Amino acid sequence: MKSFLNKLLAVSSLTLLVLSSSCKKDGTIVTATNGTGGTLTSSTNTLVLNSAKLTDVSTIITFNFTQASYGYQSAITNTLQIDAASDNWANPYTVALGTNVFTQAYNTPDFNAIMLKIGLKGGVAGQVNVRVKSAIGTNTFVYTNIAALTITPFNLKSWLYTVGAFQGWNINGTDSLYSATSNNIYIGIANFTAGNNQFLVVPKKGSYDNKYATNDAINVTSSNVAQGGGNNFSAPTVAGQYLVTLNLNTNKITFALVDYYTIIGDAAQGWGTDVAMKYVNDGNSNWAVTLPLLSSGSFKIREDVDWTYSWGIPKANTDGYGIANTLNRTSNDNITITSSGSYAVTFNAPITLYTTTPPPAPASTTATYSVVKQ
Repeated sequence: MKSFLNKLLAVSSLTLLVLSSSCKKDGTIVTATNGTGGTLTSSTNTLVLNSAKLTDVSTIITFNFTQASYGYQSAITNTLQIDAASDNWANPYTVALGTNVFTQAYNTPDFNAIMLKIGLKGGVAGQVNVRVKSAIGTNTFVYTNIAALTITPFNLKSWLYTVGAFQGWNINGTDSLYSATSNNIYIGIANFTAGNNQFLVVPKKGSYDNKYATNDAINVTSSNVAQGGGNNFSAPTVAGQYLVTLNLNTNKITFALVDYYTIIGDAAQGWGTDVAMKYVNDGNSNWAVTLPLLSSGSFKIREDVDWTYSWGIPKANTDGYGIANTLNRTSNDNITITSSGSYAVTFNAPITLYTTTPPPAPASTTATYSVVKQ
């Protein structure tokens, strides 16, 4: 019996040895961790961008970072994120970085465009945050530290041009729509006279190439924009000065009546005739007109062809009195010139939407102006 038991134990041991050999460890078990973000550095933390370098492609700022770690080898996708600090990462500007790319550099025009895109204002120092998101798959990701920057961008103005019945379909005209930050939203004021409400928008003066038009029905106030569209835009049929907003992000166009300004007086065409001033679509809030003026007469500038607010030289003890190139909206004297001739008259007033006649009180009791002989 003892002999039998010994033999049985021997066979069992041999079996275990064989089984152990067949289950040999094959590789290391892979266990995912939460991951550790890399380290991000910036070549500078403060920049005042210079518009004189708008065509300069030399590098002004560089971001470098180390790769994130998940505890094992894997394909990691890195994305640089740039956002205004006040936005708190709600809508950052993002750049997908290539495999084994751990640096990203920018020149002046590109970095300035990004700063404007995330909402910074030209000429004003803004707080900007930068980080790198490192992800494996869709739901597993970590971030680097945040690089905090102070950036002062410059305004990047751009224009489109309007051509239509209101200006005689002059493809070489200067009528325009303006974007202060090149964010694809263009605004401008156009004086649509009776029966002259159809127009187009073109990228360059002198050419209809790549025109912005609409596929909306003709003679119905347009709302949709289509590059190369088959129909002209139609402004409202009621004549007036309209703020035109062309949004190429949403491909929409809108129209809104605005307050406007005219010159009236016997120095111009008489106290019964208003001479319309034209809004200069360059972001400086100027209305302008060039016209003959007589030294034997005088004139005023008034709002919405109404006497409620007529601008003239400030009287003593009123706002603007004694200040050069300043007018007062109520307590004032007529404007005069010393010699007859052709004059360029400019008047500074921001765009305000039309509400009622008479118009509501302007925000300021004074405004600047100039009268320059040509």
